[in-house]
Amino acid sequence: MSQVFKSPAAYVQGRGVAEEIGTHAASLGEHALLLADEIVLGLIEDEVLDSLEDAGLEASSVEFQGEASEAEVDRISEIVRDRGADIVIGAGGGKALDTAKAVRENLEDGAMVSMPTVASTDAPTSALSVIYSEHGEFEEYWFYNEHPDLVLVDTDVVSDAPTRFFRSGIADGLATWFEADATYRSDGDNVVGGKPTRAGHRLARLCYETLREHGRSAVDAVERDAVTESVEAVTEANTLLSGLGFESGGLAAAHSVHNGLTQLEATHDATHGEKVNIGTITQLVLEGRDDEFIEDYVEFSREIGLPTALSDIGLDDPTDEQLDIVAEAACDPEETIHNQPFEVTPPMVRDALKTVDEIAERVR
Repeated sequence: MSQVFKSPAAYVQGRGVAEEIGTHAASLGEHALLLADEIVLGLIEDEVLDSLEDAGLEASSVEFQGEASEAEVDRISEIVRDRGADIVIGAGGGKALDTAKAVRENLEDGAMVSMPTVASTDAPTSALSVIYSEHGEFEEYWFYNEHPDLVLVDTDVVSDAPTRFFRSGIADGLATWFEADATYRSDGDNVVGGKPTRAGHRLARLCYETLREHGRSAVDAVERDAVTESVEAVTEANTLLSGLGFESGGLAAAHSVHNGLTQLEATHDATHGEKVNIGTITQLVLEGRDDEFIEDYVEFSREIGLPTALSDIGLDDPTDEQLDIVAEAACDPEETIHNQPFEVTPPMVRDALKTVDEIAERVR
């Protein structure tokens, strides 16, 4: 199979760039529809619509109902058709952006803009949507031929968002290197339909290095709603480097464990990245990493406020039956856990999850 690397057409990041969105989106179509939840609309709707209209575009908005489900995609798609919009702007977290990508796919000829207001996931740059049930359980990935035409990240907006989301993005980004490296070592397939390129592999490594070098001080700054060079660095790592690294580098066990954890209702209040961090530690256990390495990762996670034990994501004293549900889902034949360079079975995942809890308790 060929090596494949893909990416969005343009990436724009910086303080105050939300006010420039019209300049960057003007060539993409004639009527833009902004999709965001009530909170995000209250924060950015006026300046985004004004910028679009100043650039000569028609512009309107619609409220996102909160879940990246097939029903929500169908609802928004109908609104887009009724209004004749040819640019869909997804603003907010990963679920809003994934919904906007899916809606664009339903248009005969349209463009899509990712405008993350939190640096919480690597969804903004990717050509896929993670689809959930209306109750929040992971269902499947939807893959597309086209990436976003524009990714625009305003670090003023990102720094004003709750720090929990910023931390969550760091967790998602940290997983990128371990999963891409596992895929590279196993000669597995990446997310864009080929073998990993050296570029995808190295970008995943750069993502990890950036987060380890700047993560602590960036979290400190965001706690005060401040934008510093470390915040810029981590925002780029969480969004661009992680996005390119996971797609063109590949996914492995960490995200599969995340998907398994979503099957338990008790985890639904944990963010995507928080569940991924448990998945990353589980992957390190599965790979047999040495004690010092795993403990260092757990200590860093704790220093920046990430979960390291199942109880941190709502699973207090889980039963073997619950862990079996997670492990079976994580090892589904279609899951990326099979990009690990060894065979992984449900009992291995269940026992790794138990071990994660013991390690977290010891480090704590």
